[in-house]
Amino acid sequence: TALDVTIQAQILSLIANLQTETGTAMILITHDLGVVAEVADEVMVMYAGRVVESGPVKTLFDDPQHPYTIGLMGSMPSIGPR
Repeated sequence: TALDVTIQAQILSLIANLQTETGTAMILITHDLGVVAEVADEVMVMYAGRVVESGPVKTLFDDPQHPYTIGLMGSMPSIGPR
């Protein structure tokens, strides 16, 4: 979103608290892979309107299988060698 980082963190925290209090699931649609890594348990990657890969966040981030997912993960900034 176009929110600054502080406001975004506050909103995500509020949503997480509501989720915990009510025991409900949450669907988050975002292009921000950092947010996905921090708040999601499961993830679906979409390309051209179709789900091309899904699974636990750690699995998808550590071992992406679909070429589009591999490209997404490769586009994330990192510290140190890849």
